[in-house]
Parts: sequence; structure tokens; C-alpha cells
Amino acid sequence: MVVRIATVAFEGIEARPVDVQVQIANGNVAFTVVGLGDKAVAESRERVRAALNASGLALPAKRITVNLAPADLPKEGSHYDLPIALGVMAAIGAIPPDALQNYTVLGELALDGTITAVTGVLPAAMAANARGQGLICPHDSGAEAAWASQDLDVLAPISLIQLVNHFKGLQVMAAPRPAIRQAGGALPDLRDVKGEESAKRALEIAAAGGHNLLFNGPPGAGKSMLAARLPSILPPLTPRELLEVSLIHSISGDLAGGALTDRRPFRAPHHSASMAALVGGGARARPGEISLAHHGVLFLDELPEFQPQVLDSLRQPIETGEVAIARANHRVIYPARFQLVAAMNPCRCGHATDPGFACNRQPNARCIAQYQSRLSGPLLDRIDLHVEAPAVAAADLMLPPPAEGSAEVAARVAAARAIQARRYAELGLQGVGSNAAAPSAVIEQVAQPDAGGLALVQEASDRLRLSARGFHRILKLARTIADLDGAGTVGSLHLAEALSYRVDATRQLRAA
Repeated sequence: MVVRIATVAFEGIEARPVDVQVQIANGNVAFTVVGLGDKAVAESRERVRAALNASGLALPAKRITVNLAPADLPKEGSHYDLPIALGVMAAIGAIPPDALQNYTVLGELALDGTITAVTGVLPAAMAANARGQGLICPHDSGAEAAWASQDLDVLAPISLIQLVNHFKGLQVMAAPRPAIRQAGGALPDLRDVKGEESAKRALEIAAAGGHNLLFNGPPGAGKSMLAARLPSILPPLTPRELLEVSLIHSISGDLAGGALTDRRPFRAPHHSASMAALVGGGARARPGEISLAHHGVLFLDELPEFQPQVLDSLRQPIETGEVAIARANHRVIYPARFQLVAAMNPCRCGHATDPGFACNRQPNARCIAQYQSRLSGPLLDRIDLHVEAPAVAAADLMLPPPAEGSAEVAARVAAARAIQARRYAELGLQGVGSNAAAPSAVIEQVAQPDAGGLALVQEASDRLRLSARGFHRILKLARTIADLDGAGTVGSLHLAEALSYRVDATRQLRAA
């Protein structure tokens, strides 16, 4: 007799069905797990044996064979412990075999028989719901699984004994409820920033349209301070975006207690981060920082200090909104629609643009060009707003806080985002909620400049030597500025402001 238990294997954020087949037969006493499992799967034998002993069950002195089908699909992780244990228990008659027919099972076993949390419960719950099955998962992951559907039958036991008592009718488990992560205090407010009015205006435009942004200025100018306040003016995640973000964080194990939040992700990796840490990879092809920043912000401080190869690996994800990680035995695709915000000094010493400063190593212009050459031209061409952030004078720091803070700016950003979401929904573009994510052909239609603006763009195109990408990014930026003004058409003033953010980009591209 062969007992079958349904579980899943993860490929990116997709949960593929896996059939756990357990057979107990006469022969030499052995416990064998086959089906192309990794080290964690092979070690499940000892965890299952100890957990069953702690629950008062002893393995029979027979040959136990566990097959994870399909056999050619790589199996990774410790979540196969619980389905293997339940398959063995059903095979020896400890629980009715038909009780598990309509459930997808995953969970890791402790040696004392308790069931500990695992990653990927949310995509597993969604896959089970799509197949018309219920889900058995660890108690600590029940709140996460409950988000998949209100009608999903979720069993979240604490231990094997509790699950057995439930099937025997001796104990009834309450259905878990979706959990919402409590806000971890107030976000930093723009009212804390004194001076830097042009930089705050650029930050508002970037938030309104989802545009990439680069601050360039001397140390202590407030670049990192401004970037840290971007989340305070961004709109909350939509239900569709919340689901996509939560799937990625579930796979990476970042959902604390299974609780979800509608705050947009804000990731700020150190400049020593490797390529695998930033774009994803490793032995198990885990999501990187750009995927964990999906529908949120990726902040790269000290941009030129990152390895050039690591920075250039961002070029394709910025354009496509996803990253493909290819390995010898599998290929995984993760979403990566992030907003890039970066900060850098003009040179290694940081003061080459200060009035009267002379670099003691080489001329200022050469010092700037040498430092900025660490950034490739194609990467800089993908950044919409290039903003100079000059040092703040002491007189500005002694002024009282500005009257306008994050709440006022967030209201304008939310209004502009609502205009964009309505515009692209009417055009039938699903999943496009900002100007930055709109296709170039659509932008040419919705951001058609007037006669004065068209002449301005033609003149600037010859002077700045705009690429096709640069031209479309200027149109996207001008469309966002017009949305902030509530204008239906893109005027020459909107284009002039958008082009002003491109002048610095041209200088940096030539230096690169």
C-alpha cells in the first residue's frame, strides 16, 4: 500500500505540486528518501524519526521508502518533514489515510514533535486554494496562510499530537485569522529637513511618478536624510501590489509572524553587497535586494563605492521589472519593479565642487571625472532625476522647521498617483500604476507635448544628445510634473523642468 500526501516545491514565487509517496514493506530495516532532494530533505529522516518517538509512535521494523514525485524536480528545504511524517503515520494506521486527501501539507519538525515555521507558506496556500485543497501548516504560519482566501480550510497545529487529536475528533483547532503587522512607529518626516528645497521638490516628483533619482552633493548635505523620508510620502500598497510583495517576502522568510503590511518596502544594502545579494542567487537562487524592494524603494548610498559589475547588473531589471536567475539545473524569475534612489559624493574627497576648494591630489575636474567614471553611462541613462544637493549653510540650520511636512506632500503624491492609475486602467494596462512603469508607446500618446514643448524638446535633444531612452524618460517625467499640477496636457513649463533634471545627467554621462 502506498500513501500519498500533497505538498509543494518552490520555483521562484511559484509553488509547484509535489506528491509525497510513502511505502512500508517487508525487507531490511531502512528509511530511504528519494526524489532529488537536497541535504535538508535527506536529514528529514532523523527529524521525522525523533518527532514520532516523542509523540509516542515507533517506526516499524520494516523497509520505509519515501518518494518525492516528480523525481526530476529538485526539492529544497525542510518543509517536507511534516508531509513525510504524516505519510508514515497514515501508512502505519495512526491516522486515517483519507483524512489527508484534500490537504496540501508543509512544515518542519522539531525533535520533540512540535511543528516549526517554514518559508513560502503564502504561495503554498494560494496554490492549494487554486487546486481546491486545504492547507496544513505550522501554527506560527497560520496567519500568513489565511491571507490566501477566506474560504481556504487551514489547519495550523502546534504539534503532531494536536493534529492527530484533531483528526480523531478529540480536539478542534480554531481557524487562523489574517494578521496585520503593527506600524513600527512614525516614519521620518520631511519637516526635519531644512533647506534643500530643490531636492525636496525632486523627491516629490520621484514619489509621484515612481521615477529613479540620484542625489549628488558633498558629505553632510542631507542626501541620505532625504532618501530616508521618501517612504513617508509614498502611497500605501494596493491589494494587488501587497499580494505580490508578500509572496516574495514569504519565500525569503521576511514575514514576521505571518503578518502583512501595506507599507512599501525600503531596502538600503551596504555598498559591500555582492551581486548575488543585490540581484539574487546563491545555491538555492534566493531573491535579492531588488526583488525584496519590489513595488518599493531600493536606496543605494555611496553609489560609486559599489562594485561596477554589481551596479551594471541592475540595468536589465530596471527596464523589464523582473530578474531571471539561471543555474545549471533550474531557472528562476523574480519580480523586481523597484524605484532606485541613489546618493553619491561628487568625488572621492567629496568637496571638489565647493567654492575655493583645491584637491591636493589632482585638479578638481579630473578628480570628479575619475570618481564618476565608476558609474557606467547606460546605468546613468536609466536614472530620471539627477539632482545637485549643495551643502546647507549654518544660517538655514538655525531657521525654524518648515511649515510643510510629509503629510502635505503625501497628499499631492497620492492625488497624482490616483490620476495615473485611472489613466492606465482606462487604457487597459493591468499592473501599471505609475508613469515610470508605462510603456514607451503609451507615453508618447499620453504625454504628447504642445507646440512650444515640442520645439523645446527638439532643441534640447540636439544640445543634450538624448538617447531614445532619455527622450521617453523626459516625457514620463514631464507627464508626472503635469499630474502634480493637475494639468491634462504636458506644457512647455513641465518639459522645461523635466529637462533641467537631465542637464546634470548629460554631464555625468560624458564623464562616465
